[in-house]
Amino acid sequence: MIAGLSKAQALTAGGAVAVLVIGGASAMALRGGDSVAPVSSAPASSSASATATATGTPSAKPSAKPSAKPAAAVNPLTGVGKPPAGPILAVKIDDTGNGRPAVGLDKADVVYIEQVEGGLTRMIAVFGTHKPVVEPVRSVRPNDAELLSQYGAISLVASGGSADSVARLDASLVEGVILDRGAPGFSRDANRPAPYNVQSNLAQVAAAVRTAGSRDVGFRWARTDPRVRTAPATAGVRTVVGNTPVSFDWEPTIGKYARTIGGGHVHTADGALVATPNVLVQLCEVEVNYGNIDTAGNPSQHTKTVGSGRVVLFRGGHRIEGKWSRPSAGAPTRFTDLKGKPLLLAPGGAYVVLAAKGAPV
Repeated sequence: MIAGLSKAQALTAGGAVAVLVIGGASAMALRGGDSVAPVSSAPASSSASATATATGTPSAKPSAKPSAKPAAAVNPLTGVGKPPAGPILAVKIDDTGNGRPAVGLDKADVVYIEQVEGGLTRMIAVFGTHKPVVEPVRSVRPNDAELLSQYGAISLVASGGSADSVARLDASLVEGVILDRGAPGFSRDANRPAPYNVQSNLAQVAAAVRTAGSRDVGFRWARTDPRVRTAPATAGVRTVVGNTPVSFDWEPTIGKYARTIGGGHVHTADGALVATPNVLVQLCEVEVNYGNIDTAGNPSQHTKTVGSGRVVLFRGGHRIEGKWSRPSAGAPTRFTDLKGKPLLLAPGGAYVVLAAKGAPV
């Protein structure tokens, strides 16, 4: 926003005319710098003084109002710092005991927990601010392309996927960076058994891909929100995704929700606590997808993230009921309270738990 010039400046049909008012006298300067005798409404005795002022030392020019600086762009995925440079990378990560502890998960900006086959869960971690080594990387699922299309033309790093899942990915805005296709940045961890030993060096992936950077995906960030004080207090988050309990404990000493499994906190391989300042439990329609069946004969589940439904935001040790809506795959997801006002997340990233409609929260 740029402040306008002083209202003491006016336009005339003949050009710009500056009107200087000094005491009871005024003088006009025509375009080109020619001066004219002042037009005075003062008594004759003061005309000499007025003339001297008009033709002598010029009066000070009115100062322009200071220009307002445009608001600095903020990282849309965390609300902290500038938008990240380089491409946004999503990674499919295992979420079972065989795959823990994960590597690099604590460096993600946003993490989604979704249902897969057999009532199990997997994660999609979105990295923009940091590009660490991540492990264990697993295969793509049918609903991943729909979910991630709100980020635009980003890259999804995965070990492989069924024909149905990969076809959906190829038809979407999202580019697949897939081990089975010989994509760059992959290696095997000799200390873990397959298939839980696939690593991806995201710095190498970022250097190789030419996909999009950060964009608005619907999160709104604010350091404070008066609604939190009046919202019901809660010790944490408890819900179910498929047949898998998903829980977080509110830890006021660090101002974050720590993920818990079996009553204990979850840590990464380097000992970092898996925690976030926000948990969004987004309740979605989930349908069986027989195009993707695992080796035990379990069909995959397709979580629909286009549509609308209930959402619960956990922030600051409180819960706020709300609604989510997303009209199309390329559109952001809007999160609002029950009055239609945007939900505000504490800066620092978020976990989004994609539970089925009717799941306990």
